[in-house]
This record gives sequence, structure tokens and C-alpha cells, in this order.
Amino acid sequence: MQPLKLLTNVQKARLLHSLLSNEIPEFLGYLNELTETVLNDRERITAEWKDQLFGVDFWFELAENVQRVMAKYAKELYKSPNVFADQLFDGYTAIFTAHALVQYIALGKYADPKFKPAVELLFT
Repeated sequence: MQPLKLLTNVQKARLLHSLLSNEIPEFLGYLNELTETVLNDRERITAEWKDQLFGVDFWFELAENVQRVMAKYAKELYKSPNVFADQLFDGYTAIFTAHALVQYIALGKYADPKFKPAVELLFT
């Protein structure tokens, strides 16, 4: 295995899913809720969007992309570490999904106490 600092987001997500697959269904539920919230609250988010690294429209595009992936690969995301990682943590989509992971643990939505340190180790 490569050193942690050399792992890509896809490799990190695959590892997270493989180690703590029991947490993935709840996280995917949260991710779906987050995309719905972002896409249904565009006006408020646009008004509050200040000093970010990219424009608000890009954030909406990422949320839409995550929704498409979740609809297309619904069952596979739960079962397959490869599909989970390849579809949700590749390219720019990883920005939204990694943000969701960090929010998920910050809100304390996880059940397995090992999930928080794993996410912190891999994605923060």
C-alpha cells in the first residue's frame, strides 16, 4: 500500500468503503439529503455565497452530478467500494462528496465511532 499522502481521493474512498461499509448507507442517505437541500435552496445559497474558491453555479453543477450518479448507480454505491469511489470521488465531484463527508462527521450522524477518525485521516 502507498503512503497516505500519495493516495488519490478515489483510493481513499475505496479504502473507507472497504473498512467501514456499515456506515456507507447512512452517509449516502445524508449525501442525497444534502444535494436536495442545495438544489432546492438555490436563492439563499446564491445570496450567501461569498469569497469561495469557485462560483455558486459550479456548486450546483456538482450537486446535480452527484444526484445523477446516485440515481444511476443506486444499489452499486452501497455494495461496491469501487463504484462508490469511482463515481463519487473522481474529478471535481470529489469536492462536493468530500465536503459532504466532513459535514456528516461534524454533525455526528455516524454510528460507528471509528468512522470519524477514518474520515479525518483520509479527507481532512
